[in-house]
Amino acid sequence: MTVFSHNREINMNRKFEDLKEFEEKINYKFKNRNYLISALTHSSYANEVRIPGIVNNERLEFLGDAVLELATSAKIFKKYPNMSEGKMSKYRASIVCEPTLASCSKAISLSDYIFLGNGEELTGGRERASIVSDAFEALIGAIYLDGGIDVATEFINTFVLNDIVKHHLFYDSKSILQEIVQSLGKELEYREISQTGPQHNKTFTVECVCNGYFNVQAVGPTKKKAQQSAAYNAILLLKEKGIFSDESEK
Repeated sequence: MTVFSHNREINMNRKFEDLKEFEEKINYKFKNRNYLISALTHSSYANEVRIPGIVNNERLEFLGDAVLELATSAKIFKKYPNMSEGKMSKYRASIVCEPTLASCSKAISLSDYIFLGNGEELTGGRERASIVSDAFEALIGAIYLDGGIDVATEFINTFVLNDIVKHHLFYDSKSILQEIVQSLGKELEYREISQTGPQHNKTFTVECVCNGYFNVQAVGPTKKKAQQSAAYNAILLLKEKGIFSDESEK
């Protein structure tokens, strides 16, 4: 065994030990930990180490996506008995999308436990929403295979559907706010206040304005995300004033 291979094996063993800590975070102990290892293994890592038995999480992601859609559909169906099929589909899409899942993953520090190849690691893959959200879906698939649909649904209810109204409002905040403002007969405007930081790591500050109703600010790593956060803050303000309620979305 080469020094490189030996060091690689030591690093892998350390990472596998960390999985005990991760199981505590998700409140589930795997009977077959290979499911968990696969769920956390990005293709870049599997291709790099090329160790028998180490497979990437793409198939588990496929399965987890289906389980997540089923659990989310059932939750929306029961919570909103009068919501139309079209609205339910739109609502579900806002919850099972990449940004929402990447956000939900922060509660379990998922990105810290993903196995990444050196190239992905060096280019910021650990913070890439697509990689993290895919791993989140793969984790759901792994829990389903290991513990069954009830256990997987419990995980989804705890970490994704614990506040579906908040997730939906944040994801769709700009379009929801636009509809609210139009119903008031007003106009909505986003203004960029500032850009700070180096070119590769900028922070944008924007304000969201509707004369007579609100003027709120928010920051984000992109102008689009800053606008999304500002719109969400505006919706929360309108809820406080009684101008908008969650019932409006039913």
